Amino acid sequence: MGQRLSGGRSCLDVPGRFLPQPPPPPPPVRRKLALLFAMLCIWLYMFLYSCAGSCTAAPGLLLLGSGSRSAHAQPALVTAPNETFPKMPFRASLAAGKDKTVVAGSQEEQSPEAPDSPSPISSFFSGSGSKQLPQAIIIGVKKGGTRALLEFLRVHPDVRAVGAEPHFFDRSYHKGLAWYRDLMPRTLEGQITMEKTPSYFVTREAPARISAMSKDTKLIVVVRDPVTRAISDYTQTLSKRPDIPSFESLTFRNRSAGLIDTSWSAIQIGLYAKHLEPWLRHFPLGQMLFVSGERLVSDPAGELRRVQDFLGLKRIITDKHFYFNQTKGFPCLKKAEGSGKPHCLGKTKGRAHPAIAREVLRQLRDFYRPFNRKFYQMTGRDFGWD
Repeated sequence: MGQRLSGGRSCLDVPGRFLPQPPPPPPPVRRKLALLFAMLCIWLYMFLYSCAGSCTAAPGLLLLGSGSRSAHAQPALVTAPNETFPKMPFRASLAAGKDKTVVAGSQEEQSPEAPDSPSPISSFFSGSGSKQLPQAIIIGVKKGGTRALLEFLRVHPDVRAVGAEPHFFDRSYHKGLAWYRDLMPRTLEGQITMEKTPSYFVTREAPARISAMSKDTKLIVVVRDPVTRAISDYTQTLSKRPDIPSFESLTFRNRSAGLIDTSWSAIQIGLYAKHLEPWLRHFPLGQMLFVSGERLVSDPAGELRRVQDFLGLKRIITDKHFYFNQTKGFPCLKKAEGSGKPHCLGKTKGRAHPAIAREVLRQLRDFYRPFNRKFYQMTGRDFGWD
Protein backbone atom coordinates (compact mmCIF):
# COMPACT_ATOMS: atom_id res chain seq x y z
CA MET A 1 0.00 0.00 0.00
CA GLY A 2 2.98 2.39 -0.10
CA GLN A 3 5.13 3.99 2.58
CA ARG A 4 3.39 5.05 5.74
CA LEU A 5 3.72 8.51 7.34
CA SER A 6 3.97 9.19 11.02
CA GLY A 7 0.20 9.28 11.36
CA GLY A 8 -0.11 5.87 9.88
CA ARG A 9 -1.63 7.08 6.59
CA SER A 10 -0.31 6.88 3.04
CA CYS A 11 0.31 10.03 1.07
CA LEU A 12 -2.93 9.38 -0.73
CA ASP A 13 -4.79 9.62 2.56
CA VAL A 14 -3.50 13.05 3.60
CA PRO A 15 -6.15 15.72 3.06
CA GLY A 16 -5.12 18.52 0.66
CA ARG A 17 -2.08 16.59 -0.65
CA PHE A 18 -1.82 15.40 -4.28
CA LEU A 19 0.73 13.58 -6.29
CA PRO A 20 3.01 15.83 -8.48
CA GLN A 21 1.51 16.43 -11.97
CA PRO A 22 3.58 16.09 -15.20
CA PRO A 23 4.56 19.38 -17.03
CA PRO A 24 2.17 20.63 -19.77
CA PRO A 25 3.02 19.41 -23.26
CA PRO A 26 4.85 21.90 -25.57
CA PRO A 27 2.74 23.90 -28.06
CA PRO A 28 2.31 22.19 -31.41
CA VAL A 29 4.99 22.82 -34.02
CA ARG A 30 2.33 24.06 -36.43
CA ARG A 31 1.43 26.90 -34.08
CA LYS A 32 5.07 27.98 -33.86
CA LEU A 33 5.41 28.00 -37.64
CA ALA A 34 2.25 30.09 -38.02
CA LEU A 35 3.57 32.64 -35.52
CA LEU A 36 6.92 32.80 -37.30
CA PHE A 37 5.22 33.29 -40.67
CA ALA A 38 3.06 36.12 -39.32
CA MET A 39 6.12 37.89 -37.92
CA LEU A 40 7.90 37.50 -41.26
CA CYS A 41 4.93 39.02 -43.14
CA ILE A 42 4.84 42.00 -40.77
CA TRP A 43 8.57 42.58 -41.21
CA LEU A 44 8.35 42.34 -45.00
CA TYR A 45 5.44 44.79 -45.11
CA MET A 46 7.30 47.32 -42.96
CA PHE A 47 10.42 46.96 -45.10
CA LEU A 48 8.57 47.51 -48.36
CA TYR A 49 6.65 50.45 -46.94
CA SER A 50 9.84 52.16 -45.81
CA CYS A 51 11.47 51.44 -49.17
CA ALA A 52 8.65 52.84 -51.28
CA GLY A 53 9.61 56.46 -50.83
CA SER A 54 13.30 56.08 -51.57
CA CYS A 55 13.66 53.30 -54.10
CA THR A 56 13.06 53.71 -57.82
CA ALA A 57 10.78 51.45 -59.79
CA ALA A 58 12.24 48.67 -61.85
CA PRO A 59 10.27 48.99 -65.07
CA GLY A 60 10.15 45.98 -67.24
CA LEU A 61 10.31 43.35 -64.49
CA LEU A 62 8.26 41.13 -66.71
CA LEU A 63 10.79 41.57 -69.47
CA LEU A 64 13.56 39.51 -67.97
CA GLY A 65 13.19 37.04 -70.78
CA SER A 66 13.79 39.61 -73.51
CA GLY A 67 16.82 39.36 -75.70
CA SER A 68 19.96 40.98 -74.38
CA ARG A 69 22.90 42.73 -75.92
CA SER A 70 26.26 43.52 -74.47
CA ALA A 71 26.18 46.21 -71.79
CA HIS A 72 28.20 49.38 -72.06
CA ALA A 73 29.97 51.36 -69.40
CA GLN A 74 28.34 54.56 -68.21
CA PRO A 75 30.52 57.60 -68.90
CA ALA A 76 31.71 59.95 -66.22
CA LEU A 77 29.31 62.84 -65.75
CA VAL A 78 29.97 66.55 -65.73
CA THR A 79 27.83 69.34 -64.41
CA ALA A 80 29.21 72.37 -66.20
CA PRO A 81 27.74 72.77 -69.70
CA ASN A 82 30.76 74.68 -70.93
CA GLU A 83 33.07 71.73 -70.40
CA THR A 84 33.61 69.02 -72.98
CA PHE A 85 31.52 65.99 -72.09
CA PRO A 86 33.18 62.57 -72.19
CA LYS A 87 31.77 60.47 -74.98
CA MET A 88 29.34 57.68 -74.20
CA PRO A 89 29.80 54.56 -76.32
CA PHE A 90 26.64 53.38 -78.01
CA ARG A 91 25.58 49.74 -77.87
CA ALA A 92 27.15 48.28 -80.97
CA SER A 93 24.15 46.13 -81.76
CA LEU A 94 21.48 48.83 -81.37
CA ALA A 95 20.70 50.08 -84.98
CA ALA A 96 9.36 61.23 -73.95
CA GLY A 97 6.74 69.56 -71.49
CA LYS A 98 6.30 72.72 -72.88
CA ASP A 99 7.70 73.91 -76.13
CA LYS A 100 9.38 77.28 -76.12
CA THR A 101 7.71 77.98 -79.43
CA VAL A 102 5.09 80.65 -78.86
CA VAL A 103 2.13 81.89 -80.80
CA ALA A 104 1.10 85.40 -79.89
CA GLY A 105 2.69 84.97 -76.48
CA SER A 106 1.27 81.54 -75.62
CA GLN A 107 3.20 78.35 -74.88
CA GLU A 108 2.56 74.79 -75.87
CA GLU A 109 0.91 72.84 -73.10
CA GLN A 110 2.86 70.46 -70.89
CA SER A 111 2.59 66.90 -72.07
CA PRO A 112 -0.04 65.21 -69.88
CA GLU A 113 2.00 62.08 -69.51
CA ALA A 114 4.30 61.89 -66.50
CA PRO A 115 7.04 59.46 -65.49
CA ASP A 116 5.76 56.22 -64.06
CA SER A 117 5.15 56.18 -60.30
CA PRO A 118 6.96 53.31 -58.60
CA SER A 119 5.01 50.86 -56.50
CA PRO A 120 6.50 49.40 -53.31
CA ILE A 121 6.95 46.01 -54.96
CA SER A 122 8.70 47.38 -58.05
CA SER A 123 10.81 49.62 -55.83
CA PHE A 124 11.91 46.58 -53.86
CA PHE A 125 13.31 45.03 -57.03
CA SER A 126 14.75 48.25 -58.48
CA GLY A 127 18.29 47.00 -58.10
CA SER A 128 17.82 44.88 -61.24
CA GLY A 129 18.21 47.92 -63.52
CA SER A 130 20.26 51.09 -63.84
CA LYS A 131 19.72 54.58 -65.23
CA GLN A 132 21.47 55.37 -68.49
CA LEU A 133 21.76 58.44 -70.68
CA PRO A 134 19.50 58.01 -73.73
CA GLN A 135 20.91 56.18 -76.72
CA ALA A 136 18.07 57.48 -78.93
CA ILE A 137 16.16 60.78 -78.86
CA ILE A 138 13.05 61.92 -80.72
CA ILE A 139 14.13 65.50 -81.45
CA GLY A 140 11.16 66.83 -83.38
CA VAL A 141 8.98 68.25 -84.59
CA LYS A 142 6.26 69.92 -82.59
CA LYS A 143 2.76 68.84 -83.70
CA GLY A 144 4.29 66.31 -86.04
CA GLY A 145 3.28 63.13 -84.19
CA THR A 146 6.09 62.71 -81.67
CA ARG A 147 3.80 61.72 -78.80
CA ALA A 148 2.13 59.04 -80.89
CA LEU A 149 5.50 57.61 -81.94
CA LEU A 150 6.78 57.52 -78.37
CA GLU A 151 3.65 55.80 -77.06
CA PHE A 152 3.81 53.23 -79.85
CA LEU A 153 7.50 52.54 -79.20
CA ARG A 154 6.94 52.02 -75.49
CA VAL A 155 5.01 48.87 -76.32
CA HIS A 156 8.32 47.28 -77.33
CA PRO A 157 9.87 45.32 -74.44
CA ASP A 158 13.36 46.59 -75.26
CA VAL A 159 12.42 50.28 -75.18
CA ARG A 160 12.24 52.31 -71.98
CA ALA A 161 11.37 56.00 -72.26
CA VAL A 162 10.63 58.81 -69.87
CA GLY A 163 7.04 60.00 -70.27
CA ALA A 164 7.42 63.75 -69.74
CA GLU A 165 9.56 65.86 -72.05
CA PRO A 166 12.87 66.57 -70.24
CA HIS A 167 13.78 69.73 -72.24
CA PHE A 168 17.38 69.24 -71.14
CA PHE A 169 19.24 70.35 -74.26
CA ASP A 170 17.17 73.51 -74.69
CA ARG A 171 16.13 74.69 -71.21
CA SER A 172 17.93 72.79 -68.46
CA TYR A 173 21.39 72.20 -69.91
CA HIS A 174 22.99 74.11 -67.05
CA LYS A 175 21.81 71.39 -64.63
CA GLY A 176 24.31 68.90 -66.03
CA LEU A 177 24.24 65.34 -67.30
CA ALA A 178 23.87 63.81 -63.84
CA TRP A 179 20.53 65.61 -63.42
CA TYR A 180 19.52 64.55 -66.93
CA ARG A 181 20.38 60.90 -66.39
CA ASP A 182 18.44 60.84 -63.13
CA LEU A 183 15.26 61.63 -65.10
CA MET A 184 15.62 58.47 -67.14
CA PRO A 185 13.86 55.20 -66.27
CA ARG A 186 15.84 52.20 -65.12
CA THR A 187 16.76 49.76 -67.84
CA LEU A 188 17.89 46.17 -67.95
CA GLU A 189 20.76 44.93 -70.05
CA GLY A 190 19.85 45.12 -73.73
CA GLN A 191 17.12 47.76 -73.35
CA ILE A 192 17.27 51.18 -75.01
CA THR A 193 16.76 54.38 -73.03
CA MET A 194 14.83 57.06 -74.96
CA GLU A 195 13.29 60.48 -74.54
CA LYS A 196 11.47 62.92 -76.77
CA THR A 197 11.51 66.71 -76.79
CA PRO A 198 10.24 68.15 -80.11
CA SER A 199 11.76 71.60 -79.58
CA TYR A 200 15.30 70.21 -79.87
CA PHE A 201 15.05 70.21 -83.68
CA VAL A 202 14.68 74.01 -83.82
CA THR A 203 17.09 74.79 -80.95
CA ARG A 204 20.35 76.14 -82.34
CA GLU A 205 22.53 74.75 -79.54
CA ALA A 206 20.98 71.29 -79.36
CA PRO A 207 23.03 69.51 -82.06
CA ALA A 208 26.40 70.36 -80.50
CA ARG A 209 25.16 69.57 -77.00
CA ILE A 210 23.80 66.14 -77.91
CA SER A 211 26.95 65.39 -79.89
CA ALA A 212 29.04 66.31 -76.83
CA MET A 213 27.06 63.80 -74.78
CA SER A 214 27.55 61.07 -77.38
CA LYS A 215 28.29 61.21 -81.09
CA ASP A 216 26.60 57.82 -81.41
CA THR A 217 23.15 59.05 -80.30
CA LYS A 218 20.38 57.94 -82.66
CA LEU A 219 18.11 60.82 -83.69
CA ILE A 220 14.49 60.50 -84.83
CA VAL A 221 12.60 63.37 -86.48
CA VAL A 222 8.84 63.11 -87.03
CA VAL A 223 7.82 65.53 -89.78
CA ARG A 224 4.44 66.50 -91.18
CA ASP A 225 3.13 68.65 -94.02
CA PRO A 226 4.29 72.08 -92.80
CA VAL A 227 0.99 73.74 -93.73
CA THR A 228 -1.08 71.22 -91.75
CA ARG A 229 1.46 71.36 -88.94
CA ALA A 230 1.18 75.16 -88.71
CA ILE A 231 -2.63 74.97 -88.52
CA SER A 232 -2.39 72.29 -85.82
CA ASP A 233 0.05 74.48 -83.89
CA TYR A 234 -2.34 77.40 -84.11
CA THR A 235 -5.29 75.21 -83.11
CA GLN A 236 -3.55 74.12 -79.93
CA THR A 237 -2.87 77.71 -78.91
CA LEU A 238 -6.41 78.75 -79.83
CA SER A 239 -7.81 76.11 -77.46
CA LYS A 240 -6.08 77.88 -74.58
CA ARG A 241 -6.32 81.47 -75.78
CA PRO A 242 -9.51 82.02 -77.77
CA ASP A 243 -8.73 85.75 -78.04
CA ILE A 244 -5.64 85.40 -80.26
CA PRO A 245 -5.76 86.88 -83.79
CA SER A 246 -6.93 84.80 -86.71
CA PHE A 247 -4.63 82.33 -88.45
CA GLU A 248 -4.65 84.44 -91.60
CA SER A 249 -3.59 87.64 -89.83
CA LEU A 250 -0.70 85.86 -88.10
CA THR A 251 0.44 84.12 -91.28
CA PHE A 252 1.11 87.23 -93.38
CA ARG A 253 3.46 90.10 -92.79
CA ASN A 254 1.74 91.92 -95.63
CA ARG A 255 -1.55 90.32 -96.68
CA SER A 256 -2.02 92.30 -99.89
CA ALA A 257 1.51 91.54 -101.04
CA GLY A 258 1.29 87.91 -99.94
CA LEU A 259 4.42 88.14 -97.74
CA ILE A 260 4.58 85.28 -95.24
CA ASP A 261 5.69 86.15 -91.71
CA THR A 262 8.52 83.69 -91.05
CA SER A 263 9.07 85.16 -87.58
CA TRP A 264 5.85 83.51 -86.41
CA SER A 265 6.93 80.23 -84.84
CA ALA A 266 4.05 78.25 -86.35
CA ILE A 267 5.44 79.10 -89.80
CA GLN A 268 9.12 79.03 -88.89
CA ILE A 269 9.14 75.47 -87.50
CA GLY A 270 8.01 74.13 -90.89
CA LEU A 271 11.24 75.23 -92.61
CA TYR A 272 12.64 71.74 -92.08
CA ALA A 273 15.57 72.06 -94.50
CA LYS A 274 16.82 75.14 -92.67
CA HIS A 275 16.68 73.44 -89.27
CA LEU A 276 18.30 70.25 -90.53
CA GLU A 277 21.52 71.91 -91.68
CA PRO A 278 23.14 72.36 -88.22
CA TRP A 279 22.29 68.78 -87.30
CA LEU A 280 24.13 67.45 -90.33
CA ARG A 281 27.24 69.33 -89.21
CA HIS A 282 27.35 67.19 -86.06
CA PHE A 283 25.71 63.90 -87.09
CA PRO A 284 25.90 61.80 -90.26
CA LEU A 285 22.63 61.44 -92.17
CA GLY A 286 22.63 57.69 -91.52
CA GLN A 287 22.33 58.37 -87.81
CA MET A 288 19.05 60.20 -88.30
CA LEU A 289 15.65 58.73 -89.16
CA PHE A 290 12.86 60.85 -90.62
CA VAL A 291 9.39 59.54 -89.84
CA SER A 292 6.29 60.63 -91.75
CA GLY A 293 3.60 61.99 -89.46
CA GLU A 294 0.99 61.23 -92.12
CA ARG A 295 2.06 57.58 -92.38
CA LEU A 296 1.95 57.25 -88.58
CA VAL A 297 -1.80 57.74 -89.06
CA SER A 298 -2.36 55.80 -92.28
CA ASP A 299 0.15 52.98 -91.70
CA PRO A 300 1.50 53.03 -88.13
CA ALA A 301 2.87 49.48 -88.31
CA GLY A 302 4.81 50.33 -91.47
CA GLU A 303 6.48 53.36 -89.93
CA LEU A 304 7.17 51.47 -86.70
CA ARG A 305 8.86 48.77 -88.74
CA ARG A 306 11.30 51.37 -90.08
CA VAL A 307 11.91 52.74 -86.59
CA GLN A 308 12.54 49.32 -85.09
CA ASP A 309 15.01 48.52 -87.86
CA PHE A 310 16.76 51.85 -87.33
CA LEU A 311 17.17 51.15 -83.62
CA GLY A 312 18.30 47.57 -84.20
CA LEU A 313 15.25 46.14 -82.46
CA LYS A 314 13.39 42.97 -83.22
CA ARG A 315 10.19 43.69 -85.17
CA ILE A 316 7.74 43.12 -82.36
CA ILE A 317 5.32 46.03 -82.96
CA THR A 318 3.10 45.03 -85.89
CA ASP A 319 -0.42 45.52 -87.27
CA LYS A 320 -1.85 43.43 -84.45
CA HIS A 321 -1.04 46.20 -81.96
CA PHE A 322 -3.24 48.87 -83.60
CA TYR A 323 -6.86 49.65 -84.34
CA PHE A 324 -8.26 52.77 -85.99
CA ASN A 325 -10.46 54.95 -83.81
CA GLN A 326 -13.11 56.46 -86.09
CA THR A 327 -14.12 59.08 -83.52
CA LYS A 328 -10.63 60.45 -82.99
CA GLY A 329 -9.50 59.88 -86.54
CA PHE A 330 -6.18 58.22 -85.76
CA PRO A 331 -4.86 54.78 -84.75
CA CYS A 332 -4.82 53.66 -81.14
CA LEU A 333 -3.08 50.85 -79.31
CA LYS A 334 -5.01 47.70 -78.53
CA LYS A 335 -2.87 47.28 -75.42
CA ALA A 336 -0.79 50.04 -73.89
CA GLU A 337 2.51 49.58 -72.08
CA GLY A 338 1.95 47.81 -68.77
CA SER A 339 -1.79 47.46 -69.40
CA GLY A 340 -4.15 45.03 -71.04
CA LYS A 341 -6.58 47.79 -72.05
CA PRO A 342 -6.83 49.76 -75.31
CA HIS A 343 -5.13 53.15 -75.24
CA CYS A 344 -5.65 56.29 -77.32
CA LEU A 345 -3.87 59.60 -77.04
CA GLY A 346 -5.58 62.17 -74.85
CA LYS A 347 -8.24 64.70 -75.72
CA THR A 348 -5.58 67.29 -76.58
CA LYS A 349 -4.72 65.22 -79.67
CA GLY A 350 -6.82 65.21 -82.81
CA ARG A 351 -8.54 68.57 -82.29
CA ALA A 352 -10.73 69.83 -85.12
CA HIS A 353 -8.88 72.51 -87.10
CA PRO A 354 -10.50 75.86 -87.87
CA ALA A 355 -11.55 76.51 -91.45
CA ILE A 356 -8.83 78.30 -93.42
CA ALA A 357 -9.49 80.09 -96.71
CA ARG A 358 -8.30 78.15 -99.77
CA GLU A 359 -6.32 81.12 -101.05
CA VAL A 360 -4.37 81.26 -97.79
CA LEU A 361 -3.61 77.55 -98.02
CA ARG A 362 -2.49 77.94 -101.64
CA GLN A 363 -0.13 80.78 -100.77
CA LEU A 364 1.33 78.79 -97.89
CA ARG A 365 1.94 75.75 -100.07
CA ASP A 366 3.66 77.91 -102.67
CA PHE A 367 5.83 79.38 -99.92
CA TYR A 368 6.87 76.02 -98.48
CA ARG A 369 7.38 74.20 -101.80
CA PRO A 370 11.07 75.09 -102.36
CA PHE A 371 11.90 74.32 -98.74
CA ASN A 372 10.11 70.98 -98.98
CA ARG A 373 11.96 69.97 -102.13
CA LYS A 374 15.29 70.82 -100.56
CA PHE A 375 14.33 68.77 -97.53
CA TYR A 376 13.48 65.80 -99.78
CA GLN A 377 16.93 66.06 -101.36
CA MET A 378 18.70 66.32 -98.00
CA THR A 379 16.92 63.31 -96.50
CA GLY A 380 16.55 61.17 -99.62
CA ARG A 381 12.83 60.75 -99.05
CA ASP A 382 9.89 62.39 -100.81
CA PHE A 383 7.12 62.97 -98.27
CA GLY A 384 4.59 63.97 -100.92
CA TRP A 385 3.50 67.28 -99.44
CA ASP A 386 3.40 68.93 -102.86
